[in-house]
Amino acid sequence: MSDRWYQQAVVYCLDIDTFADSNGDGCGDLPGLIGRLDYLARLGVTCLWLNPIHPSPGRDDGYDVADFYNVDPRFGTLGDFAELLHQAGNRGIKVIIDLVVNHTSDQHSWFRSARSSPDSPYRDWYVWSETAPADRHQGMVFPGEQAETWSYDRTAKLWYYHRFYEFQPDLNIRNPEVRAEIKKICAFWTQLGVAGFRVDAVPFIIEETDPGNPDPPKNFDFLTELRQHLQWRKSDAVLLAEANVEPARLAGYFGDGGGSGNRIHMLFDFMLNAKLVLALAREDPEPIIDGLRDTPELPPGGQWATFLRNHDEIDLSRLTAEQRADVFARFGPEPEMQLYDRGIRRRLAPMLGNDRRLLELAYALQFSLRGTPVLRYGEEIGMGDDLALKGRDSIRTPMQWSALPNAGFSTADPELLIRPVVESGDFGYEQVNVTLQRQDPSSLLSWFERMIRTLREAPEIGTGACTHVDLPVPRGLLVHRADNGTGSMLFLHNLGPDAVTADLSGIGDEAELPNDVLADSEYPDPGELADLPVSGHGYRWIRLRRRP
Repeated sequence: MSDRWYQQAVVYCLDIDTFADSNGDGCGDLPGLIGRLDYLARLGVTCLWLNPIHPSPGRDDGYDVADFYNVDPRFGTLGDFAELLHQAGNRGIKVIIDLVVNHTSDQHSWFRSARSSPDSPYRDWYVWSETAPADRHQGMVFPGEQAETWSYDRTAKLWYYHRFYEFQPDLNIRNPEVRAEIKKICAFWTQLGVAGFRVDAVPFIIEETDPGNPDPPKNFDFLTELRQHLQWRKSDAVLLAEANVEPARLAGYFGDGGGSGNRIHMLFDFMLNAKLVLALAREDPEPIIDGLRDTPELPPGGQWATFLRNHDEIDLSRLTAEQRADVFARFGPEPEMQLYDRGIRRRLAPMLGNDRRLLELAYALQFSLRGTPVLRYGEEIGMGDDLALKGRDSIRTPMQWSALPNAGFSTADPELLIRPVVESGDFGYEQVNVTLQRQDPSSLLSWFERMIRTLREAPEIGTGACTHVDLPVPRGLLVHRADNGTGSMLFLHNLGPDAVTADLSGIGDEAELPNDVLADSEYPDPGELADLPVSGHGYRWIRLRRRP
């Protein structure tokens, strides 16, 4: 990979507790993950993103951190984590971890000290108010599960701020000691060998909360400081951030007004994700074309991270009410499939009716768009969900390795599992598992391996310009291309159910023996690009040229 390794990476996201259990206690652990690294290497993964690994009371799936300098004992020890980094490195896999520093658990020693006395050295590490702020019923991240964003602490006799749940008090970014501690946390983990951090809820980290002010200022300079500090410690470390904000505000997360890429390296592209899901729902590429056209220009080194399913719900909040209604009608028509009136809490395979053609189309499209693809564990085998579980837990069921009891995830009694495995229906572990699909060269897993190998041979996708090819084409067909110094690729994705034929001879290229490098089926040679058939819900990746 290049010096900017993240631009050509394939990122795989997983929860340690639901991936592989090595000791039979019902919870996944680090030794279990180490034992599955060869699987990830074979799949083509080059970067492993671990959801929270720190000690936690577990009231928010580990996002309520109680100690930033250790590993949850359920997962193993710091020694186990160091071994994971070593073994992953042996396989060419980098590891990044979640950095959750907009808040702590209320069980963290900092908060317990802060609330105990006004003289505590940690009192000003959190955000307090002597009176109930007027805006305390606004800005909830989890509407329906949160009643307010300020809660009264009887010990401190003050109100404390929590953008998320009441057991997650926010840290005070105005305090230079807090900012210094966040830098120290990053330095600690990079010293152990992590390749970077996925920064959770970055707009709330830099929010300088002011009681009664619903739109407080944001300290973007801290992102500049954090980037500089991180790269002095580890020059190729990366910050991958979650910032689901208006498109006009995105550029400020990448760099300052001078055009420098001196803040976050990568941002998840929430807007394109919502547009992509809308396009699949409507079988119409126009939302994707709009998303590509409206993308802010990135500074040097800036990169988008694309995804279809992540560890949370599919967030449709950036769509209009009419657009959300169309997506809900197609992919989440029942109330139990929806979450917070803005998202869908299903995995992609059940959303798409377990239609193999649609699954291939969706992921071929995601992986061909500009940026770095992120894949959620289990999507490569078409895992289902468990809507009987609460909230986001529906898509956080154990990985399905085999037809053995508990899907081969654990030897524990089923009632001891961290969450139940999906047992019945089309997505039950006896029908959907790694072992079964590994033995089948036509399986979804085998397709993912081929697709990712193809992606690795097309650096234009990760590092090149991604542009919509604006030529007359049949309804439902999206045509875009990727170009950089290594060559050019052309992509055709048919979102509609009917076969189409497109004339793309007008793209104005002197193609050098164009050829299909990935397609849903065998097609005639592309020739002069004048008569290109694409099946219903089909796709073609065509190499136009390769430069030495």
